[in-house]
Amino acid sequence: MSDLTRLTLSETVDGLKKKQFSSTEATNAYLAAIDRVNPDMNTYITVTHDVARAQAKASDEKLAKGEGRALEGVPLAVKDLFCTKGVLTTAASHILDGFTPPYESTVTQKLFDAGAVMLGKTNLDEFAMGSANITSYYGPVKSPWTRADGAELVPGGSSGGSAAAVAADLCAASLGTDTGGSIRQPAAFCGIVGFKPTYGRCSRFGIIAFASSLDQAGPITKTVKDSALLFEHMAGHDAKDSTSASLALPNVSELPGDVRGMRIGIPKEYRPDGINAEVAAMWDRGAQMLKDAGAEIVEISLPHTKYALATYYIVAPAECSSNLARYDGVRFGLRVAEPGDSIEQLYEKTRAAGFGGEVKRRIMIGTYVLSSGYYDAYYKKAQRVRGRIIEDFRKAFEKCDVILTPTAPSAAFAIHESGNMDPVTMYLNDVFTVPASLAGLPGLSLPAGLNKDGLPLGLQLLANNFREETLFKAAYTLEAAIDFRSQSKERLAA
Repeated sequence: MSDLTRLTLSETVDGLKKKQFSSTEATNAYLAAIDRVNPDMNTYITVTHDVARAQAKASDEKLAKGEGRALEGVPLAVKDLFCTKGVLTTAASHILDGFTPPYESTVTQKLFDAGAVMLGKTNLDEFAMGSANITSYYGPVKSPWTRADGAELVPGGSSGGSAAAVAADLCAASLGTDTGGSIRQPAAFCGIVGFKPTYGRCSRFGIIAFASSLDQAGPITKTVKDSALLFEHMAGHDAKDSTSASLALPNVSELPGDVRGMRIGIPKEYRPDGINAEVAAMWDRGAQMLKDAGAEIVEISLPHTKYALATYYIVAPAECSSNLARYDGVRFGLRVAEPGDSIEQLYEKTRAAGFGGEVKRRIMIGTYVLSSGYYDAYYKKAQRVRGRIIEDFRKAFEKCDVILTPTAPSAAFAIHESGNMDPVTMYLNDVFTVPASLAGLPGLSLPAGLNKDGLPLGLQLLANNFREETLFKAAYTLEAAIDFRSQSKERLAA
C-alpha cells in the first residue's frame, strides 16, 4: 500500500489481519513522518522509536502465528498526561523534568494488552490547562490546517498534540483527556472525531490529575467507527480508581447508524445573541440531516447553562490547587534549592520555576475559593449550581435521546492571535463543552464542514450517562450524512 499513514484505525486493523502490510512497516512509516514533520509542528514531546519498533516486532510475531489481538500492531500516540512505565512523562510541565514513572496507567496498559504500539507522547497545554495548546513548557503545537491568509493555527487544547497528530497522519489514532472539553474542542479545530466517555467509563489511574471530578480519558480518531473501536478497549472497571463504573461495556463499534424514532434535543440556551453565523448555520444543517434520517427534532431548555463556565472555573481550579500541591521538589521532578535553604524555600523556588503562568493562575484561583471565609461563597455555591446543571440535563433527557450542539464557538484561531487574548476570552472556547463535563455526560465531536476560510467546524452530540450506544448510533448517522472526509483538506504534513 502506498501510504500507510493515511489509513484509518479500522483500515489499519483490517490490513494487518489480512497481512497486507506488517506492523513494522506501518510503525516505520509513521516514525518517518513524525521525524520529518514534528520539528515544525511540535505534536510530540517524546518520540519512542525503540519502544515502538520493539512492540511492532512483537506484534508481527503474534500476527504471523495467528495470535493477533484486537488492536495488534496498530501505531497509536499517547497524550503526555498518561503515566507510561519507564518512558518520560511530563504533563508538558517543567516541574516534571526527568520523571519516568515506575508504573503504567490503566488505560495505556489496556491498549497495550490489546496489542497497540506506542509511537510517543504528545504535547498538551501544561497539566491540561488550556484550550489552544500554547501553555506547554515545550512550546506551542501547530495545527496541520492553515488559514487562507497563511496564518499558522492553534490545534485547540488541551489535547492539541494528540489531535494534530491524528489530523496530520502522524498516528493511526491517539489518546486524550477531557476535563472541560480538551478532547472535543481540539477535535473540532482539527477536523477529526473526539469522544469523551461518561465519567467513570475509563479509569483515571495513572493519569496525572488536573480536576479529579471532571478528568476523563477518551479517543481521538479519524472516524466515528475508530472512536468506538478504541473506546471498547480503553474502558472498563478498575479497582484502582474509586470512581470507575462497574457496568457492562457496550459493543459500539458494530452498531448501525440509525436515528429513526430518536428524539434530538436542540437547547435554546446554546444559541445566544451574537453566535457565529457560520456555526449556527452548520448546527441547523446538522439538525436537518438527522431529521431527514428519521429523527424528531425537539427544542429543550438547559436554563443553568449560562452559569456553567463560571461554575467550572471555580470547581476545576479548586481541585487543581489540591492535586498540584504534591509537586514540591522533594520526591520527583524538578528540584530548585541552594545550600542552606529551608524546606519552605525549596517549595517556593521549585514551584515558582516549575509551573507556567496559566497553571499558577489556576492554583491561585483554586486556593482562593477554598480558603477560609470564601469556601461557602464560591466553592460550595459552585457545587450547588453544578447540581442544578446536572438536574437540567436529567429533565432534558426525559424529552430527548441525544442533544445536538456546536462543539466550539468558532473555528481555530491563529497562534499569533492567541497572545492578545485575555484568560476569560480563552476560557470561552469551552462554552459548549463545559456543561456536559460538569454533568459527567458522554460527548462526541465530529467534523461538520468548512467555514469560509476553509477551516473545519465541529458538531457535538451528547447522551445521558452510560448511554454510549445511543450516542454512537446518532454519530454514525450524522457522519455519513456530512461525509466530511471526502471534502478537500489542506495539510502541512502531506
